[in-house]
Amino acid sequence: MLRNSTVLEPDRRQRQGGNLFLASLVMFFLSSILLYGIYAYWRRNDPQSLAPLPWSFLVSTVCLVVVSLLVHLATRTVRREKRWLTSGILLVSSLIAVFFVVVQSMSMETMVSGSAFTAGTGKGVAGMVIVLAILHAAHVVGGIITLGIVSVKSLYGYYDHERHWPVDFAAHYWHFLDLVWLCMLAAFWMTTGGFQ
Repeated sequence: MLRNSTVLEPDRRQRQGGNLFLASLVMFFLSSILLYGIYAYWRRNDPQSLAPLPWSFLVSTVCLVVVSLLVHLATRTVRREKRWLTSGILLVSSLIAVFFVVVQSMSMETMVSGSAFTAGTGKGVAGMVIVLAILHAAHVVGGIITLGIVSVKSLYGYYDHERHWPVDFAAHYWHFLDLVWLCMLAAFWMTTGGFQ
């Protein structure tokens, strides 16, 4: 039977779709960070722009890095067909990611109750920090759902040394979230009062 060369195999289609999805997210977040930078530069003389960042942002950063490392480890264990270990790593990653969302929520509460929001019109840069952090946290929630699904499927033996693209995609997605958050945090640190 001859194959049509324009039809991609299912695994290749999934990879292509996942890569296109990640590329669109990269463009979305890069443009968001760029627009934030332009806005923060425009508001640079506003004294309320010097609102401090909550220290809990650093705690959430550690959470993201740990999740990224654990999911990367899961890509190694799935190739060795260590089903239980892979599922356990993915489950622990999910729990740490949930903790990230909790810490981010506390960070948002700290910023909203801070001087930049209670001083009237100075909500500009601090408000943009919150908007971008919430957008990032929403994508983290999507990643938590993905980790949960991949973890359960791994537990049931859906993946092995040949079929493991969903685990790889979860790792790519978390590396992306990690990198985006580090870029956002650097932009926040340079355009606000920093960590005080």
